[in-house]
Amino acid sequence: MTDDAKRSGLSRRSFLRSGAAGALSGGLAAGLLTGDAAGAAAATDAESPDTVGPGPVEIELEVNGATRRLAVEPRVTLLDGLRDRLDVTGPKRVCDRGTCGACTVLEDGRPIYACSRLMIESAGRSITTVEGLGSPDAMHDVQQAFVENDAQQCGYCTPGFVVATAALLARHPAPSEREIEAGLGGNLCRCGTYKGIRAVVEGAGGGGVSGG
Repeated sequence: MTDDAKRSGLSRRSFLRSGAAGALSGGLAAGLLTGDAAGAAAATDAESPDTVGPGPVEIELEVNGATRRLAVEPRVTLLDGLRDRLDVTGPKRVCDRGTCGACTVLEDGRPIYACSRLMIESAGRSITTVEGLGSPDAMHDVQQAFVENDAQQCGYCTPGFVVATAALLARHPAPSEREIEAGLGGNLCRCGTYKGIRAVVEGAGGGGVSGG
């Protein structure tokens, strides 16, 4: 409270109460819309989707070819739902802010960051992780190429890079330099295995890697 307020005998409670009243009256004045504006506002409200939560919401999605049903809170990310609820641990939590690509998965064939998408947004969609591309006994060609070109070290970035590379080669079997930068520019390797990863992509351009 200011010295002026103390001299005027205005208590802290009175000061806050008068400020709230002023804000309310200003808000009411600003809310007096013309007929057209009021109609537009009402239409916007009517078009807003129904809110969900904060409790768990029942959803269904396909993960690596299998239909999965579960109840998740709307705040749960796709990454957390996959790892903590469905025990699909290929996508890795590294930066957790959509900058490194370690959590890359395919949603309906399109690469996305799982840490930056809510699981309820993926309801009804098909999710493919590195586990869904192939297994140790039956590896996807891209996974095999990563092994043969020693394109992994610590392994944290590898699942995301494999998924992103598979998506790139599915779109561009013989990608140009620009297409490689666009397709893999969102994935980072802290160990610096870019030479091996580039060899994987260049092998694809020469017919060394197929789509699956």
